[in-house]
Amino acid sequence: IREFGSGNIGATNTIRVVGRIPGLIVLAIDVFKGFLCVIYIAGFFMRFSPVARPELYMILAGLAAIAGHNWTLFLKFKGGKGVAVSAGVMIGLAPGIFWIGFMVWLIIFLMSGYISVASIIASVSVPVLALVSNQPTELTVFFSILCLAIVYKHRSNLRRLKNKEEKKISLFKKPKTR
Repeated sequence: IREFGSGNIGATNTIRVVGRIPGLIVLAIDVFKGFLCVIYIAGFFMRFSPVARPELYMILAGLAAIAGHNWTLFLKFKGGKGVAVSAGVMIGLAPGIFWIGFMVWLIIFLMSGYISVASIIASVSVPVLALVSNQPTELTVFFSILCLAIVYKHRSNLRRLKNKEEKKISLFKKPKTR
């Protein structure tokens, strides 16, 4: 997968290179990975150190999952873009914000056909949603960091968009496979 398409290990490149079903499997695994870290790993550590509030452990576990995905040691610090893992983390931390952010993503994707544009705009909406819904400050700051990381990881997509080289994906057309 790293030799074809964008070279990215995420769901979008998997859909483009291998097909829709394998791409959706990658997506599900990445979302589950983020969710699992927030719910179970944080819960494990909370048993041993009752000093901090539980959401701080959850934020740290989510941050570790995203950082490990985006800058994995096993791929010379070149991993995915963190959107799906961040979605799983958000499901564990703030499911209401996740669902609104997902609706933003879906609307933008259906209007534009660009997963990258939908991901960037949805990631920008999340800290705004956290702020206006009066979430704890640390959660709003964390979501802001996620937004910055997602935009940073999409630099190549932004260049391709500027040069009109970014490829669209259709929900209705069968993707080309190699």
